[in-house]
Amino acid sequence: MILQKLKLVLLLAVAILPYTIAFAQEEFPDGTPIPDWFRQNNPVDLNKLGKRYLITAFSVKNDSTVIQTEKIQAVINKAHENGGGVIVIPKGTFLSGSLFFKQGTHLYLEDGARLKGSDDISHFPIVMTRMEGQTLKYFAALVNADGLDGFTISGKGTLDGNGLRYWKAFWLRREFNPKCTNMDEMRPRLVYVSRSKNVQLSGLTCMNSPFWTTHFYKCENVKLLNLHIYSPKAPVKAPSTDAVDIDGCRNFLIKNCYMSVNDDAVALKGGKGPLADKDENNGSNQNVIIEDCTYGFCHGVLTLGSESIHNRNIILRRIKVQNAERLLWLKMRPDTPQDYEYVLVDGVEGSNIGNFLYIRPWTQFFDLKGEKASRNSYGRNITMRNIKLDCDNFFNVGVSEDRGNVNAFTYKLSNFSFENLQITAKKNLTIDTSVIANFTLRNVTVNGEKRF
Repeated sequence: MILQKLKLVLLLAVAILPYTIAFAQEEFPDGTPIPDWFRQNNPVDLNKLGKRYLITAFSVKNDSTVIQTEKIQAVINKAHENGGGVIVIPKGTFLSGSLFFKQGTHLYLEDGARLKGSDDISHFPIVMTRMEGQTLKYFAALVNADGLDGFTISGKGTLDGNGLRYWKAFWLRREFNPKCTNMDEMRPRLVYVSRSKNVQLSGLTCMNSPFWTTHFYKCENVKLLNLHIYSPKAPVKAPSTDAVDIDGCRNFLIKNCYMSVNDDAVALKGGKGPLADKDENNGSNQNVIIEDCTYGFCHGVLTLGSESIHNRNIILRRIKVQNAERLLWLKMRPDTPQDYEYVLVDGVEGSNIGNFLYIRPWTQFFDLKGEKASRNSYGRNITMRNIKLDCDNFFNVGVSEDRGNVNAFTYKLSNFSFENLQITAKKNLTIDTSVIANFTLRNVTVNGEKRF
């Protein structure tokens, strides 16, 4: 009997060994192993996070018309002073300005709970923060966490930015002054987490942000799991409501999320300006995986830029997309040195897409800040494979170099690979291999015709 059991164990081990080895050997695009951390995606266990602080037990009322920032902040402070715990938002709607979480505190929104941001900007203090690739004074978000280890937001409730009034004010200002920037109209973000590690957001809905929806700056080991992130494109467009902005972070996972916003879904940030790579406030994004997600309308499913200096080991895989304007977008800023390298887009199904690949100079708000020459940039080691897509434009890649001007902005593209593509497109059907050095094409079919 013992011998038979031993044989059975050995047979099972032999059977699963190839799969175990394949899983263990999974790699980033540059060949480095993907840590097991990316596969350990357990839901938040509230029982391990300390005492629960139900806000209604501390004089906070279920009233959507009354600003209760101070009372909710007092609950956060009390939990922190007592060694940490979970701030619980029960079913109902609670209106607030900026909240600042502290070490050991967490946010949990019960099913039917809604933490709603004020539509009065005076309820969001001006603090030293990070915005559009700059470190400066700007408005705090609705939910803020800085310098924390282990911070979580979880539950089936909703973070509601209540953005309609802000959106209308933005478009009115843009009509009055077409040159106004995104930051000229005063708007808060929904969630801002900075200089933190081991962060997890899971289960909740994040919607109607006045500005960027979730923004992470210089964080490490961040997981966004099973989120529903939304802002409208009609009847009032929600301007610059990126779903996720990753700003100088390392080890970042976005999994099983739905994203539909009136700007980029996932945007990689990090800094801007001719000396951005010399500024210690800026940083590189490394080891980012976006997988098993579904996308509705957005400007870019994955966008590198426009305020970004270095991105390495970026994976977008096993996704479904409808109505996005661009699948992969490299924004090449002539006033900023950029290096976008080791990017993999793998396993995509989509329809009604504007552009399969979009690479063009990004000159909005161009500013060399007194420097004489534009900066050179690079896009290299980019792989797009196993993709079935219906789009308007297939290969929308522009040439940047002006050889007659020694100060002209140039970006150099190299080591691209297209593999196993089934594309239906209306325009830009030809792949111009002259604009990309060392371009590999295998099994590429466009409009039913196998091109390579």
